[in-house]
Amino acid sequence: MRSELDALINQMHKGGILYTEAVREFRKAFLVSALRDQNGNQIKAARELGMHRNSLRRLLTDLDVDVRAFRHGLRRPPRSARPVAAERKVSH
Repeated sequence: MRSELDALINQMHKGGILYTEAVREFRKAFLVSALRDQNGNQIKAARELGMHRNSLRRLLTDLDVDVRAFRHGLRRPPRSARPVAAERKVSH
């Protein structure tokens, strides 16, 4: 893996990519990889990365990453769209 990283860095450097741009792209790819592994779950991705969810969210916003692209319809429907459960009996 180290040789692949060295080759990528060398390619980016010779391609004229500025340091700040290279760091931005690395951070973005790293965070996207963690989000993809956790199906867009920011809490789990942040835990995996060893950071707070708010810090992850701020970085994703700064890097213009749309987390909705990583969610695969796993969200619960809103309460208004859920079936109504039978009322519970209240015991006295």
